[in-house]
Amino acid sequence: MGEATDIVRTGRKFAQVLAGARAVFMADGFEGASVDDIAKSAGVSKATLYSYFPDKRLLFMEVANAECNLMAARAMERIDDSYPVREVLTVTGRHLVDFLLSDFAQQIFRICVAERERFPELGRAFYASGPEMGRDRLADYLTCAVARGELAIDDIPMAAEQFSELCKVKLWTRAVFGIQTEFSEEEKNDLVRNAVDMFLARYGT
Repeated sequence: MGEATDIVRTGRKFAQVLAGARAVFMADGFEGASVDDIAKSAGVSKATLYSYFPDKRLLFMEVANAECNLMAARAMERIDDSYPVREVLTVTGRHLVDFLLSDFAQQIFRICVAERERFPELGRAFYASGPEMGRDRLADYLTCAVARGELAIDDIPMAAEQFSELCKVKLWTRAVFGIQTEFSEEEKNDLVRNAVDMFLARYGT
């Protein structure tokens, strides 16, 4: 045991461990999160916690992966390929903006940056389950839209990256540096509208 692929992801206590770890990581960061506090928050024994995750890094990566998968699943539920491209991109962009500005995403980003020298695998794991997965799913949609003649894109992976970056303009930077912590619906919608307008100005047919 010791690899993410060896984790047994079943049972009520497994869900408790993830929920407890999420709460502690959010409150105390990675370095400050103790096994004792995580076990207490999860309502399980340390022995049970270790039976699932012998390494705190694996637990952190599992929490990040589970949250990203949940966010992606919720986003996909609201996306219908039969809708006009502008509508699909608007819904996608809004989900992305909400996630980027969420307390969870902001805290995980700070942890990954703070621990990148000692534990670079934390950042790699979050990138794979978050930005990379989101880019790949968006690229799948863009590929279909190009095939239908709705978009004209030569480099689809690059276009997917560009759309993600457009959704980070202004607000994400303000959040990362702590300049702004609350964002209105108007601000978020304005950001997404501008991102979609610019993307379609470049790739629309």
